[in-house]
Amino acid sequence: MKKEDCFYLGKIVRKYSFKGELLAKLETDEPETYINLDSVFVEYGPNLVPFFLESSQLHKSALLRFKFEDVDTEEDADDLIGADLYLPLTMLPELTGDKFYFHEIIGFTAVDANFGAIGEITSVNDTTAQAIFEIDRNGSQVLIPMIDDFIKKVDRDKKEIHLEVPEGLIELYL
Repeated sequence: MKKEDCFYLGKIVRKYSFKGELLAKLETDEPETYINLDSVFVEYGPNLVPFFLESSQLHKSALLRFKFEDVDTEEDADDLIGADLYLPLTMLPELTGDKFYFHEIIGFTAVDANFGAIGEITSVNDTTAQAIFEIDRNGSQVLIPMIDDFIKKVDRDKKEIHLEVPEGLIELYL
């Protein structure tokens, strides 16, 4: 499995017991969706390695407590702490309406209510406090904060996101 065919689920943060149980912080608003997984991909070196789960449950509502098959000692568990967890994109719940996954909108055209077509969304920068649309407009990069009030409509059929951004914001980049 290739990383680009997967989505980031979370990170193994620490051991839970001396029998190989681990705790993972999941990057999701609905961790209960991922309680009954059969397997996950663990980033181990440059590869994604499938690991099968013996058991899993929520721990203090924010963490997933789980046990991998064949990880039975503290030493085995220590080796996995800090590893990232991934699942295939096909396991993402389908979103409707104006909700979207960041990877889903790459290639969409951003259209502003006042400015018109801005350009193609090339990526979403979520490493900052506020996620940002990165839009290519004829070789110039336009950055628009991903604020709910700015997003008016997601048109999956036309591959467009309709925005209404403050006047002058787009022009700052052009």
